[in-house]
Amino acid sequence: MNEESQGPAPRLAGPVRNFSLQLSPTPRGARLARPLATEQLRTWGLPSHPAELIVAELATNAVAHGRVSGRDFRLSLYVIGDTLRFEVTDTRGDRLPCPQHSATDAESESGRGLLLVEALADRWGVVPGPPPCKTVWAEVGTGPSGTGPLAPPR
Repeated sequence: MNEESQGPAPRLAGPVRNFSLQLSPTPRGARLARPLATEQLRTWGLPSHPAELIVAELATNAVAHGRVSGRDFRLSLYVIGDTLRFEVTDTRGDRLPCPQHSATDAESESGRGLLLVEALADRWGVVPGPPPCKTVWAEVGTGPSGTGPLAPPR
């Protein structure tokens, strides 16, 4: 179809910004994710809280539960309109994350970090594939008029 019969393309509220890099599937790689994301948010003029906590949890989970020796994980940040999206892709699509909610799960060594992600993010989820990968993502609103929790300081 041509633009004439389809109408004008939708316009976004602001520029689309993205940042993506591969990190080693090691504790050091997980630790690096947080300051690298924080610095990128600073260059975009966005505050780092709660983004730094979400990135740290997603990267730690990728290393702890999604690690395959010799295969890196990918950290991606996107700002689209008034939404900041974090994505961490690892190569263990067969191991899906599951937050631990019950009292008996509190003794478990894993799953509690996702409760933090759930509490801080507006939305989060998992996208399978392409095999053998999965992507765990979280989104935080920057505010419809630039006044939300991740809005640039005025």
